Formats: sequence, C-alpha cells, structure tokens
Amino acid sequence: MNSQIFLVTFVLYIIAMIVFGWWISRHKRGSGDDFLLGGRSVPLFLTVGTTVATMVGTGSSMGAVGFGYANGWAGALYGLGGAVGILLLAVCFAPVRKLRFMTMSEELAYYVGANRLVRNVVALLIYIACIGWLGAHILGGGLYLSWMAGIDLTTARILVALGFGIYCVVGGYFAVIWTDTIQAVVLFAGFILMAVLALIEVGGFSGLTAGMDAGATSFLGIGQIGALPALSLAAVIAIGVLATPSFRQRIYSGKSVGSVRRSFLITGVLYLGFSIIPAIIGMATHALNPGLENSNFAFPFLATEIMPLGLGLLLLVAGLSATMSSASSDAIAGVSTLIRDLYVLATGRTPSARNVVRFSRIALVATIGLALLFALASDNVITYITRMISTILSGLFVSAMLGRFWPRYNWQGAIATLICASVTSLMIIANSDWTAFWGNPSIPAVLVALVAGVIVSLVTPASRVTSAQALAILDQERKRMEQVPEPTLTNAEAPAAPH
Repeated sequence: MNSQIFLVTFVLYIIAMIVFGWWISRHKRGSGDDFLLGGRSVPLFLTVGTTVATMVGTGSSMGAVGFGYANGWAGALYGLGGAVGILLLAVCFAPVRKLRFMTMSEELAYYVGANRLVRNVVALLIYIACIGWLGAHILGGGLYLSWMAGIDLTTARILVALGFGIYCVVGGYFAVIWTDTIQAVVLFAGFILMAVLALIEVGGFSGLTAGMDAGATSFLGIGQIGALPALSLAAVIAIGVLATPSFRQRIYSGKSVGSVRRSFLITGVLYLGFSIIPAIIGMATHALNPGLENSNFAFPFLATEIMPLGLGLLLLVAGLSATMSSASSDAIAGVSTLIRDLYVLATGRTPSARNVVRFSRIALVATIGLALLFALASDNVITYITRMISTILSGLFVSAMLGRFWPRYNWQGAIATLICASVTSLMIIANSDWTAFWGNPSIPAVLVALVAGVIVSLVTPASRVTSAQALAILDQERKRMEQVPEPTLTNAEAPAAPH
C-alpha cells in the first residue's frame, strides 16, 4: 500500500513541476538566449537556488549517503570537495561572465585563439560529460524510486528521465532555474530533518558510530579508505564542479559578474555545512541495518522502513528533487553545446534564431534518451561519477586553468592536455592495483595533463590571434542565435557566419 502512495506522490510532484515550469517560462522562450540561458539576466537569488540544487545532486545525496553507510565519515568528502570547487569557481571564473560566452567550449576555445579544432574536441567531450552526468542522475533517481515505489529498476529509471525531461522541454532554462530553486528549499529541509531524526533514532552520535569499524569513525574516514584515496575523492568532486558545463552556464546566464560571484560564495558556504548531512544519514542507516545488499539503498531504506509515512513522502520529494534538479541543469548544458557547437561542426553554420528553440527541444529528447541508455548499464553511483569525471573532465579542468591564467597556452597544448588526461585516466582504471592505490584516477590525470599542456605549448609556436580577435570571432557567430526572430522574416535565411 505504501509503495502505491509513494508512486502516486511522485507522479503528482512531477505534474506540479511541469505545470509550474510551463507557467513561469511562458513569456521567456523567444530566442536561443531565452531558452538556453534565461536571457542572461538571472538574478542572485535564482542563481543561488539553482546552483545549490545542482550541487546537491545524485552523488552528494544518495551516492554520498551510500558511501557514508559503507565508509563512515568519508561520506562528507563529497561535500567538502564540492564546496572547494564552487568557491574556486567564484574566485577564478566568475569574471568570464562579461565575455558573454554561451558554452564552455566557446570559453576554452577563446583561451587559445578561438581555435576551431579545440572547440570541436571540447564540445564533443562536454556533450559526452553531460550525458554522463545525466546518466548518473537517472541511475541514482531510479535506484531510489524503485525501492520506494516498489517498481522494477528499468521502469523507475524511465520515469525519472521522463519526469525532468518533460519540464525541460516545455520551459527551457528559465523553467529549470525556477524549479531548481523550489527544489533546493525542499531538499535542504528534507535532508536536514532526516539527519536529525536519524540521530535521534540511533541514540545520538554515540549510537551513530557504535556499530562501525574504527577506521570509518576516524577523521573523514581516512582510517577506512586511506589518505590518498580520500584526497582523490575530494579532488575529483572539486574538479567536477570546476569543469562541469552546467556550473559554467550559471556564470554565463547570471545578471552580472558580482551577482555570479556572490551566489557561488553563498552556495559554497551552504554546501560546506551540508557536507556532513549525507554521512550522518548513511552511518545512522548502518547502525539500524548493517546488512543492506547495496549501500546505495541506504537513503530509501531509512526513508521507507524507519521514518513515518508522512515524513517518508517528504523525503521522497527531497531525494527526487536532488536528482532531477541536477539532471535538468545538465540536460540544458548538453543541449546548449549540441546546438551552439556540434551543430556548427556538422553543418558549418549556426542555426538561425527562429530554429533554436525547436532544435533545442528535439536535442533535449535525444540527449536524455542517450543518458538513459548509459544509466541502464550501471548500478554504482559513486564509481560511475568518479570514473566519468576523471576520464572526461580532468583535461577540461586543466585546459580551463591554463587558458585562464597562462597567456602562452596554445591550441597544441590544449589538445595535448585533453588527450593525456583521458589516456592516463583510462590506464589507471584498467589496472586494479593503480586504482586501489589512487582511489580514482583524478590526481594523476590532472598532473599528467598539466605537464603535457605546458611542455607542448612551450615547444610549439605561440598563438597569433589576440584575445580581442578571438572574442570577435565568437561574438559574430553567436549573433545569429541571440536575435529574437521576427515573424516577417520567417522565409529569410541569414548568411552563414564565419567559422
């Protein structure tokens, strides 16, 4: 009976989000800028709301809870790494808002003279990364919904994908940021309440740690997982935040540099405080039931088997808010890259303004469908996320840092950075001993990519394209997408922009 109530609650919640997303965005879909970036005028409170909701996603909620179930206080490492990442993003990259980029591939290409090869390679990697993130959210949300609603895992993952997919397609970025902001309030309230009640249920902090190994109860669980793997986990999450396209979109869509920076600083402080919550929930679940077959089920077990029904319904909404708020953001980021960059790669020109919204909706459906296929092939959230970040995002992180702060960086160095990061990560993943030593491939991938990027840049010619020239190239391409289409021009075709 309870499983049916949970399923009905999920459906009603999704319907409410779809209706609200449509209503709030009904006047904000005239151009590509409106649909994909909210008109570049998102105020501080919405930037905070959507960033917080995106930060508290599948990994930092259900994944971190499961990690805390198995490894104690190490469950807080995810939150600590994320907080460091968003604070560094505020300091290092908020100023790029004034350059009016639309995608992260534009930004990284700008650093190396608007080089087309770099932009194409980065666009492909970013799109793959967005599909990877989406797959992780569908994976975590499906595991969660399957347990709580008593349905098979495949059906649950399809329902989660449909849930956030529909309001993304209907309302675009403006719907995403408003629904994210509402979901941020719900998930924060739900997770904090759950942690408090879980502590009460196990008899306080003494009961929380009573049934766990001594290593798991050590500082940040270092005695359980080891110092280097602990550092690797925090590092890979920080790298993920610094190189994930959805967080870059928060910069590009913000109202001003100051607004973006303040919103990220606020988010970093909030997320730092939140980091301990998943660890508490995971450890409390371990104290109550140390025999769960899959640690990823720690969160739904506590919500359905221990908490009262009414609270369980709130936690259902909170958990799914964490998953779907992050998923919707990654979906929009992926589609922005597909429409702005990969469309140019395939056709040789940017789409006209009147086609952007229609093409974006088609691309959303295709992107979410691809991510669903990825999610159906995996069952461990943290492993999925860390390997995806190490292989795809480590090179993007190094390219962004070198390009932002080292003028001598060139397109040859950028290509070397991207290739070496991915190859290093895949080599470590393929060797179980190396994986056990490092925990995940993020640190060696970043170090090798950094060395390769610097050496190759130094032994090859410096770029002759100035920053102003690179920005002009990108601006001219973008103009065609940013203009609101006029009804009288529906049969006209603007000339292709240079590329």
